[in-house]
Amino acid sequence: MPIEYLSFTEVAGRLGVKTGALATYKLPEPDATIGRTRGWLPDTIDRWNASRPGRGVGGGRPRKKAEDGDH
Repeated sequence: MPIEYLSFTEVAGRLGVKTGALATYKLPEPDATIGRTRGWLPDTIDRWNASRPGRGVGGGRPRKKAEDGDH
């Protein structure tokens, strides 16, 4: 049975993002390369995605402190 790899476009679909957004991600090293085409095993992408930090890591911008009487 042949090994099936995910293309860049298929990785984007699997993660639910557009390819433009995926281009900004630091993806793991591909499991296969043919010419300039990269391919990842589904398990490689799933493990990488599970280990990525969640949304809001780092705390973001500090909130303004409420002054007395502000709600």
